[in-house]
This record gives sequence, structure tokens and C-alpha cells, in this order.
Amino acid sequence: MRTRTDARTTPRSRTLRTGLLRGLAVSTAVATLATGLAACGGESDAATTTGDAAPGTVTLGALSNGAAQQADLKVPEVKSISAELPKSVARSGKLVIGVGALPAGFPPLAYVGQDQKTLTGAEPDLGRLVAAVLGLKPEVKNSTWENLFVGIDSGRVDIAFSNVTDTEERKKKYEFASYRQDNLAFEVRKKSTWNFGGDYRNLAGRTVAVSAGTNQEKILLEWKAKLAKEGEKLTVKYYQDNNATALALSSGKIDASFGPNPGIAYHITQTAKSPEPTRNAGTFSGAGATLQGLIAATAKKDSGLAAPVADAINHLIKNGQYAKWLAAWNLSNEAVDTSRVNPPGLPLDNS
Repeated sequence: MRTRTDARTTPRSRTLRTGLLRGLAVSTAVATLATGLAACGGESDAATTTGDAAPGTVTLGALSNGAAQQADLKVPEVKSISAELPKSVARSGKLVIGVGALPAGFPPLAYVGQDQKTLTGAEPDLGRLVAAVLGLKPEVKNSTWENLFVGIDSGRVDIAFSNVTDTEERKKKYEFASYRQDNLAFEVRKKSTWNFGGDYRNLAGRTVAVSAGTNQEKILLEWKAKLAKEGEKLTVKYYQDNNATALALSSGKIDASFGPNPGIAYHITQTAKSPEPTRNAGTFSGAGATLQGLIAATAKKDSGLAAPVADAINHLIKNGQYAKWLAAWNLSNEAVDTSRVNPPGLPLDNS
């Protein structure tokens, strides 16, 4: 149970995190999960085998159990960027990367792979790409969500790549380098012709499943209320467990399910060869209609790491390796044009 109420676990951030985990769980229900989804030991802040490739090479999607297209990328150090590193990090020769995936992981972002020991997923892969640009050896530490921030605060972790949403509240303690859009998405059967199109009015007459107590439920209920005022009906459904939600979708009892985009991306890969494949029918910012939410690499405030990490990500964007990373994990619809240091985040009254 999370009881902290400081900058990293405000009620809003707890809701967002719970929404992510519940949504990812729902979207993996039909397919058999990777055998490594069980916790890699019970210790928080536990280092996890990361399947490091040869120096200068980063393997994307290693041991992903079909969630990603494995690819080897040559990523040499960029001296002009590594020269920006804080001296203490440069001297250590390594980048300690925090991932908050204990106890069960959250595919496709971070989870234990099919060998039951290697931490795989989009987040640790990007951390390794950034470390390569910076000429550092990646050391990935897997922990619980709460201990991820304890690790940053204490200096045991240099920077987190762990689906952390950029918020103004968190900026009181941390600095950010953005790297992905924070999106929700609608999952429908592949044969469905319905698309969200970014307009809540397209939900009129539809039946949509959502997990209770989540950010996506809050947004969906707001749309339901708007439609009701316009004389239209949106039916919101809740199911007791993940399998029930997935079966409701595959059987046509619901038109769509609404949840975090990464989990839906994962589920789409897992159902691709099933009798009822699914697809993404449109995304919506997890921060709401007025702000595009962003996921960001997270370091201790004034650590001096956000700027070189942003420059490393922008280097990866410029040379096309960032796009290859997203495509490998079926996350191309969360691409950003540029990585920014401390971009506008969820405001203080909504963070």
C-alpha cells in the first residue's frame, strides 16, 4: 500500500500509476503472458540481468516473448554529448538506470523476459541506447515504484526510465528529459470500422470498458456526462477481471476498451495471430484535452543529467534509431519530435 503523500506519490500521481498498471493488465488478458512476468526476486531496488550486447551495440527487444521485433543497433559514443556529463558520472564509467517494475512488471515497458531473469522492455532498452551515446556502461536496477524514487533521492540510481509522467509537482525534486507521449488508447476488434478520431462525440451509442479508479475512467465518465447533456448515450462497462474484459471485447459485448496505450500496443501484438485480432482505434493524451502528457527520464534536481540525456535522445531521434526503438515495441504512436528538458508538465492543481 502506498501511503506517501510527497511529490512523487501525490493522490493524482498514485491514480495515474494505478491506472497504468490496471490498464496494462487488462490489455494482456487474452494472450498468455511471458513466463518471466513473475517478480525477479522479492527485494526492492534489485539489480536485474539485462542481457548486455557487445560494446557499442544495443539489442532491442531481447527475450521479449514476441512483444517486440528484436534488432541490434550500432550506437557509438558521441563525444560532444558525453562531454556534458557531470564529472562524477563520467568518472564512474557507468549509467545506473532505475526501473520500477517490481513485483510483476508491466509489458511492454519493463518486465522479466522469457529466460526468467533478463529485464526487457521498451524502457530499459531506451536507457541502454542513451548510455551508449554517452559512452557509459548501462547498469539497470529494478525496484518497486516507491523505491525507484528512493534510489534517485539517495544517489543509488542516476536516472530513471520507468514511464514517469512529467508533472510540475515532481519538478520540485526532479529534472526531466522527455522521450514519449503519455497516451491513452482505445482497443477494438481488428474487423471493427469504428475509430475515436480525437472527438468524444464519436463515442455516442458505444459501449466501452474501463478499469475503475483510474485516470482513464475519470476521462471517460467526463465524456459520458457531456454526451448525456447532448442527448447521446455512452455505456461504460466494468468487468471483474482481465479475462472477462478481453472476452467481452472479442465476443462483441463491448465496442472498445479504454486504457494506457503501451498496454494496448502489447495486447495487439499478442492477439495478432489469434481468431480475434485487435487494433488501436485512436489515442488521447493522458493529461487531458488541454495538455499533451509526456513521459520523461527522471534524475535528481540539479544533478546535471537531464541536459546530456535529452541531447542523447535527440541524437537518437536525428539518426533514426529512436524511431526504430519505438517501432520495435509497437509504440510509434507515442513519438515526440524532440526531447526537452523540463517541458511543461501536469499543473500543480492536477499533478
